[in-house]
Amino acid sequence: MASAPTLCITATNLLILLIFFLPSLVLSDCSCDEAEHSDHPINGGESLKYKLAAIASILVAGAAGVSIPLLGKKVPALNPENHVFFMIKAFAAGVILATGFIHILPEAFERLTSPCLGENPWGKFPFTGLVAMMSAIGTLMVDTFATGYYKRQHFSKPKQVTADEERGQEHAGHVHVHTHATHGHAHGSASPSDEESLSDLIRRRIVSQVLELGIVVHSVIIGVSLGASQRPETIKPLLAALSFHQFFEGLGLGGCISQAKFRFSTMAMMVLFFSITTPVGIVLGIGISRIYHENGPTALVVEGVFDAASAGILIYMALVDLLAADFMNPRLQSSLRLQLGANISLLLGTGCMSFLAKWA
Repeated sequence: MASAPTLCITATNLLILLIFFLPSLVLSDCSCDEAEHSDHPINGGESLKYKLAAIASILVAGAAGVSIPLLGKKVPALNPENHVFFMIKAFAAGVILATGFIHILPEAFERLTSPCLGENPWGKFPFTGLVAMMSAIGTLMVDTFATGYYKRQHFSKPKQVTADEERGQEHAGHVHVHTHATHGHAHGSASPSDEESLSDLIRRRIVSQVLELGIVVHSVIIGVSLGASQRPETIKPLLAALSFHQFFEGLGLGGCISQAKFRFSTMAMMVLFFSITTPVGIVLGIGISRIYHENGPTALVVEGVFDAASAGILIYMALVDLLAADFMNPRLQSSLRLQLGANISLLLGTGCMSFLAKWA
């Protein structure tokens, strides 16, 4: 299918732009005087040790989290047809929802309402809410237009039936039709069930790639912020918290990727990008740590806007494309036990991720 590589290339290009241009945007010569006084002393040598540990820990945690759902073919409990998979997806969707609401959105509000920014215009209008709202609407537009485009590409040109095929079908009767349908070579347009299956597959592919896009944007910012920090007491709690954060996020993304049924090369590329984004951000942060000012006006505005946009994407994807799609599924609604399990898993996912907000 042409949709997966095209969208994946677009996501790749955006990731490259973020990696190379975000650091240059957040470099600032001026910083807020109030932020110069901190309870945590600066120690570049010791903080570097924790940053290197964070790179290894986050890399392993992210790769493990995103890879677990992809093992569904080998582990029966992780197969998409299994009830356990529904609960795992609900847990992961709760993690992504809490990431948007509890982790990212408050950070965006904090940055864009910082006293280090001028009162006009940042103090006179809720830009964070505006950016998050427009990001969610933009995600909806991309979602619907992309899905509609690929549906039209696949379903607007039904296969024409030739005169010879029509005569052959008349002679063979129902047996001929049954035999070809069994092997997936039915003449004419695709059956409603085939169209529905292909439509779901297209939808899942778009969802998984848009979701990864939202996660990647935030991961770059997290990595740069951590790598630029010179205070060991700030980095220590982030090391463990961000490792769990990346693991749970990977679990949610991996569940979407596994259902999208990409080719192996595409799946490998998506797993690789998710796994390395935060570590690469940390490396970039280390490189610019001497000239990066986390409370400089430019850094606050750029990171705040990117955080707000990322929050809008993740909140929309979690509520609309993950939770609504699964919780309205007839299979889940027909089983009270499965419904209870999915709801409990959702609450556990949001609870675990919300708890981590104390440190990260």
